[in-house]
Amino acid sequence: QVQLVESGGGSVQSGGSLRLSCAASGFTISQKSMAWFRQAPGKEREGVAVILAGGGTRNYADSVKGRFTISRDNAKNTVYLQMNTLKSDDTAMYFCAAELRGLGALRPDSYTYWGQGTQVTVSS
Repeated sequence: QVQLVESGGGSVQSGGSLRLSCAASGFTISQKSMAWFRQAPGKEREGVAVILAGGGTRNYADSVKGRFTISRDNAKNTVYLQMNTLKSDDTAMYFCAAELRGLGALRPDSYTYWGQGTQVTVSS
């Protein structure tokens, strides 16, 4: 049974940092593309970062390039999102997703499995 469990969210001041974790079970993360999405109140879910299966190529949304880094620890079967220089616009519920079906790496309808999310709040 596939399960994704996010953690690491919280409240932080603008300019601060957080590291989100996504612990996966039921599959091996290196064999599936993994991504982080976020959804703010009243807005659509948007792709933030993806790490592709196998070689681990990474792609990012323009809004987070240079500030966020996605990585994975195969031994722990966990994917991370390091978020630096946080802004109030980064405030959202952050979700981990797995198994890209090929529609687009940062499209939410491209993923099969989802976690429950972790809240990130950035205050100015």
